Amino acid sequence: MLYYEDLRVGEVRELGRHHVSKEEIVRFAKEWDPAPFHTDEVAARDSVFGGLTASSCHTYSIASLISSRSDKRVAAAAMLGLSLRFPEPVRPGDELLLRNTPLETRLSSSKPDHGVVRSETTLTNAAGLEVFVMDSTYLVRCRPI
Repeated sequence: MLYYEDLRVGEVRELGRHHVSKEEIVRFAKEWDPAPFHTDEVAARDSVFGGLTASSCHTYSIASLISSRSDKRVAAAAMLGLSLRFPEPVRPGDELLLRNTPLETRLSSSKPDHGVVRSETTLTNAAGLEVFVMDSTYLVRCRPI
């Protein structure tokens, strides 16, 4: 577990990888986001994507899953805000890499045993293209004394 004191502005941490299968894309989409370009290969070919893609909800969930399984997890206490971008689609067969970089840190003025961290989290595919970019601000526990 990483505490506020362990986080360094600009230090990139690789948190893990995930392989995305066609079956996973379709299964997730059928339950949570059943747009035809997520569930039907034929319909997906005629879409703006030109083929099957993971939904943005699925992509965010992959980032969350990798983060939760990482041995470099942050002792986050609460999410304070975030913005998301999905610059490129996630395709069947993609191998995704999750990275996190603290951009700003400061001690909390209202909770002296916590810090506030703003970071950028990215998922990139094997070609190095970003498929997910999250700018988030969250409360992080300080190291217990």
